[in-house]
Amino acid sequence: MKLPLSALVVLVGYVVGITAFGTWLGRRGRSVRDYFLAARSVPWWAIATCIVATETSTLTFVGVPGIAYRGNWAFLQLALGYVVGRLLIAVLFIPAYFRGEIYTSYELLQRRFGGAVRTVSAAIFLLYRTLGDGIRLHAAALVLAVAAGIPEWWCIAVLGVAMILYTEEGGVVATIWTDSIQMFVYLAGAIVCLVFVIHRLPAGVGGALAAASAAGKLALFDFSLDFRVPFTFWAGLVGGSFLTLATHGTDHYLVQRLLVARSQKDASAGLVLSGFLVMMQFALFLFLGTLLWAHYGGQVFARGEEVLPTFVSQQLPGGWTGFILAAVVAAALSPSLNSMASTTVRDFYLPYVRPGATEAQQMRVGRAFTVIWGLAQIAVAVAAQNMTSALEGGLAALSYASGPTVGAFLLGVLSRRANSLGTMIGMIAGLSVSLIAGMLAPYVLHTQGVAWTWNVAVGATATFAVGMILSTVRRRQAERSAA
Repeated sequence: MKLPLSALVVLVGYVVGITAFGTWLGRRGRSVRDYFLAARSVPWWAIATCIVATETSTLTFVGVPGIAYRGNWAFLQLALGYVVGRLLIAVLFIPAYFRGEIYTSYELLQRRFGGAVRTVSAAIFLLYRTLGDGIRLHAAALVLAVAAGIPEWWCIAVLGVAMILYTEEGGVVATIWTDSIQMFVYLAGAIVCLVFVIHRLPAGVGGALAAASAAGKLALFDFSLDFRVPFTFWAGLVGGSFLTLATHGTDHYLVQRLLVARSQKDASAGLVLSGFLVMMQFALFLFLGTLLWAHYGGQVFARGEEVLPTFVSQQLPGGWTGFILAAVVAAALSPSLNSMASTTVRDFYLPYVRPGATEAQQMRVGRAFTVIWGLAQIAVAVAAQNMTSALEGGLAALSYASGPTVGAFLLGVLSRRANSLGTMIGMIAGLSVSLIAGMLAPYVLHTQGVAWTWNVAVGATATFAVGMILSTVRRRQAERSAA
C-alpha cells in the first residue's frame, strides 16, 4: 500500500510538530537539575499520563487487539497486578527515592550496598534499554514502511532523528510533556478505529458481543494454578505485581518519571492513577479486538498483530489513515534517551571518570550520550530488519535480569542486615534460578518452563532469599570474630 497525500500530510505534520514542540520546551532549562529532573516541577496528572505513554508501545497498540481477536480477555488480569505493584512501589520505593535528592534509581543501591551493585544494575539497564527500545523503534518503522511503501530504514532514520533532536535539546521536560500529549493522540487513534468498526458491524455492538460471548471470547478470569499459562488470575496478580516492581520501581526509564514530580505525594498519586488508566486502556484495546473479530467473522490471520493494521489500511479514508499512523508514532516515540544519559553521567561518568565534574561538563556529557544512545537504538532497529528473532531472543534472555534487580532493591529497602557481597551473590543466584525455571527448563529440568509472567517474581524471590541468608551468615561470622 502507498499512502494517499492526505495521510502523508497528517503523518509528516505530526512528526514535525511533536519534534518542534519538544525542542521548544527545553529552551529554558540549562542546569543538570533541569535537564535530568525537570527541576522537580511536574504535577501528578502529568506524571500519570507520561507513565502510561512510556509503557505503551506500537506492539501494545496493535498487539493487545490481536490478543482479544485470537483469544479472550484473560490478558486484562495482568492489570490487576499492575495496580497492586504500583501501590507497593508507593509504599516501599518512592519514600526512599525522595529521601534527599537522587538523579537515578541506582543511586539508592549505592547508598545501601556501594558501587558494585549499583554499577551492575545500571549496566543491565543501559544494555536492556538499548535493545528493547531499538526493537520498539523497528516495530513502529515497520508499520509505517508497509503503509507508505518506502524502505523501512528511511522510517527508522526519520523517527530516530526526531527522537534524538527533541530529547537532546529539551531534556526530560520535553520527554514528559510530549509523552503526555502522545497518550491522548494514540488513545484518540484507538477510538477512531473503534468508531469505524462499530459502523461496519451488521448486527451492531450488541450482536457482536453476543456472538463473542457465545464463542468464549469475553472470558476474563482463569484461576488455574498452572505456572506455564501466562494469563491466569495468579500470574496477573503476583507476576504482574513483580513485573511492575521491575519496570516502574527499579528501571530508571520509568523511575525518572517519578523523580521529576513536585513532591513524594505527587509521584505516588500519579503512579497509582496510571495503573487504573492502563487498566482502562487495555480494556479499550481488548474491546476493539473483540469487535474486529466480529467484523471479520473470525477470519484467520497469520499473526494477531496484523488485524488492526489490515483494518486501518482497508477501511479508513486517507486522512484518518494518516491520523492512525500518527497514533502509531505516538505510541513509539516515548524515548528513554534522557534517562539513559542521566544514568551514564550519574552512575558511570561522575563516580569513575570525573568525580569533580562541573555542571557544564555534566551537561556536555549528558547531551553527547543522548545522541550516542539514540544512534545505538537506531542501529539496533536497523539490525532488527534482518535479525528480529535473534534480537528478540537476546532481549528475552536479558529480561531475566529484571528479577535480580528487583530483589536487590527489596533487600535495600526492607533489610538492614543485607550487605553488598550477599546481595551480589543473591543476584547471581536469582538470575540462575529464573533461567532454569524458565527458558532453560526443557534442557535442565526436562519440562516446560514457567510462563514469562512469572520470570521477575522467581528471580526476585531467589535473589532476596539467598541475599538474606548469606548476609545473615556473614554478619554472624563477623560477630563471632569480633567476640
